[in-house]
Amino acid sequence: METEGGGPVIDRVLEQLASHLNGHFRRQFDVAEDVVVVSNLLELGGAPVVLAANKLVLFLSGVERDTVAHRSTAMPMTYSNGILQNAVPVYLNLLVMCAANFSGSHYPEALKFLSGCIAFFQGNPVLDHQNTPGMDARLERLALNMENLSSHEMHSLWSIHGGRYMPSALFRVRMITLDSGAARGRDPAITQVETEATP
Repeated sequence: METEGGGPVIDRVLEQLASHLNGHFRRQFDVAEDVVVVSNLLELGGAPVVLAANKLVLFLSGVERDTVAHRSTAMPMTYSNGILQNAVPVYLNLLVMCAANFSGSHYPEALKFLSGCIAFFQGNPVLDHQNTPGMDARLERLALNMENLSSHEMHSLWSIHGGRYMPSALFRVRMITLDSGAARGRDPAITQVETEATP
């Protein structure tokens, strides 16, 4: 995923995923309102977030620098006084948690919408401009993989996010490219070919 002009992009990734899931749920389950929200589960003071109640909540669980992805070098821009080079883009993976925050008698709804989420991303593991015409112009491609968590990893993760487990699935979203567009440096223009001095 790439940005144009260095605009914010992580927020748009989660909003894009939520938008696709909401559209899918409207068609599959004939629901009138948005079931999926992008939100924290808890406020800073520890109280539950009201808008996240009885919703499928997408939130950012972690950010990784992708050390395996192919690195492309920024193309230099030539000026009359030299070559202005952009910073090399950063490739990231986002760890996105999809948590079914339903309580009491709504618990079966939690399992239904979580199953629908997993099935949707299983059938649509790559989102791009060809299969997703409404995708934000700053995004090039989103590839999703569901992550397996051990009991220890799951316990540690939910301890960070309030300590109360919810039916959930963790997805690794790659590749995220953030290019600030900032100049890295300026190489002086070569105005003439230097020749070796003769004795």
